[in-house]
Amino acid sequence: MKNKILLVVTILFGLMMLNSGASKFTNHMPAIEMPEAANELIQAMIASGWLFALVGIVEIVGGILFALPKYRALGAIIIFPITVGIFLFNIFLAPANAVMGIILLIINVWVLWENRNKYSPMWSSTKI
Repeated sequence: MKNKILLVVTILFGLMMLNSGASKFTNHMPAIEMPEAANELIQAMIASGWLFALVGIVEIVGGILFALPKYRALGAIIIFPITVGIFLFNIFLAPANAVMGIILLIINVWVLWENRNKYSPMWSSTKI
């Protein structure tokens, strides 16, 4: 049962990230109301000319990998900095939207925890 729940949650999470990443290039999602500081940060990311696109690419690639069971562990690591950024953005700049950031971070940490045995070679001192 736990594996089925994990599968459904990770597919939904992956699709959400894929949609969010794609929207950075297509603008298919309507903008939500945010405080001025949050809007200024988003506008600065767009004005950089590359940062907003980079976040979108990472969301797309990480979301696809996260949704695929074979590559979920890799996707969880790739998307983790984005989920931490979403969490911190919502906590400090858009607290009214903080619930979504908290949920995304919890899901990402859960998947990282479930795949912890796949990451253990990174922490071992044994040479490959």
